[in-house]
Amino acid sequence: MNVEIVSQTLGRVETDAACLLVCEEDGAPADVNAAWLAELKASGEFTGKSGELAISHLPAGFAAKRLVLVGGGKRASLDLRRVVGATVRSLKAKGVKTLAWVLGDGDAAAAAEGAVLGNFECDQHKSSKDSKSLDTFALLATEAARDAVTRGVILAESQNFTRELVNEPANILTPGVLAQRAQAMAAESGLECEILDQDRMKQLGMGSLLGVAMGSSEPPYLIIVRYTPASAKSADHLGLVGKGVTFDTGGVSIKPAEGMEKMKYDMAGGAAVLGAMRAIARLKPSIAVTALVPAVENHINGRAQRPGDIVTSFSGKTIEVLNTDAEGRLILNDAITYAQRLGCTHLVDAATLTGAIVVALGHVNIGAFTNNDAMMARVSAASKLEGEKMWQMPLDDEYRELLKSPFADLANIGGRWGGSISAAWFLREFAGETPWVHLDIAGTAWLDEAKPYMAKGPSGVAVRTFARLAMDW
Repeated sequence: MNVEIVSQTLGRVETDAACLLVCEEDGAPADVNAAWLAELKASGEFTGKSGELAISHLPAGFAAKRLVLVGGGKRASLDLRRVVGATVRSLKAKGVKTLAWVLGDGDAAAAAEGAVLGNFECDQHKSSKDSKSLDTFALLATEAARDAVTRGVILAESQNFTRELVNEPANILTPGVLAQRAQAMAAESGLECEILDQDRMKQLGMGSLLGVAMGSSEPPYLIIVRYTPASAKSADHLGLVGKGVTFDTGGVSIKPAEGMEKMKYDMAGGAAVLGAMRAIARLKPSIAVTALVPAVENHINGRAQRPGDIVTSFSGKTIEVLNTDAEGRLILNDAITYAQRLGCTHLVDAATLTGAIVVALGHVNIGAFTNNDAMMARVSAASKLEGEKMWQMPLDDEYRELLKSPFADLANIGGRWGGSISAAWFLREFAGETPWVHLDIAGTAWLDEAKPYMAKGPSGVAVRTFARLAMDW
């Protein structure tokens, strides 16, 4: 889809649909017949609530084929990304190919993001594509909005890159193919990329990560992507770590069959950090950023890891594996330790880590955990600016008791209660004193049903937060 800035007035722009935002408390915009809007509101057909559309076909005095009033809800709680995304999805389904949006006082970046995200469909493997697509999204704005529009397109296209990766089935996206996709993205984006194979990880002593991969015929990889600024304004080095389990059967602690097909999404954290690196390469923040994605398949064969096994992590700490379906933390801990060895001074990880976080927060908020309030404040500020909701969860010292093992330094699970917290505490053991934030995206990385503003499937959550975090450092 082409996103462009148009300096024409609303009446003169030739397009399939010209859209005007009208919030609940707004009067008629200058270009709209006040009597028409008053009649719509009186009848209840259009009140300005979020998601409402009122369409006038072949409107008098307009070059556009349709004049569309778009409800924005209460102006104080307006979410322009979602409103634009919902408008794009609704109108493209009606055959609209070109759409013009009057920006007004809105955020040009958010409008561009909403359009690009709303136009995306998870149909890359359909031989016959039923979904319709928008060809052009034109923002009626001044040239001053160009930088914001460019930024919005970069972020949304990078988020869609993540969504494409997450949507790939496990027979296509193996750990090796994920490594290849990362290499291709890095080459295209001007980033450095290094891939550690199984032999190299054995030499280093990454026993925790390698233990998870034992049950699969697909070899594991540790993907490392580096961004180095032309002129760094800080000595800080941001590390982004993402869980890359390309398919998760649960291993010997096997998952139920129902819903297991969704476990292709268990690499959504890894895909998010790769998408963020794609955006970072183009936005060029002034801080060094390194992404690490431990890529494995958690499968079952005669060599698979068993409950009761004890592995030695890259840090030297030993881990009793009580449940092989708690594998994400077993690969992330070695990646976190390696990030520290590479010089990362601040860490954020993203992982579809626990079902417990879905029980706690549903599908609305990311679960956030930290060992450093200042680091949490940075991540939280970035997420608010990018409209990605998160809620900080506790990491009190008492929860560490859940991970005690009589046979190893710690166990990989802490029992039924507080499961997302004990999982985060496990990772905290390896983050140590390094300022660190853990994002459990298990409830937000996948949409089980389509939203008005986004297709069913992967959401690409955390890409925008990571990019904003680097840009605002």
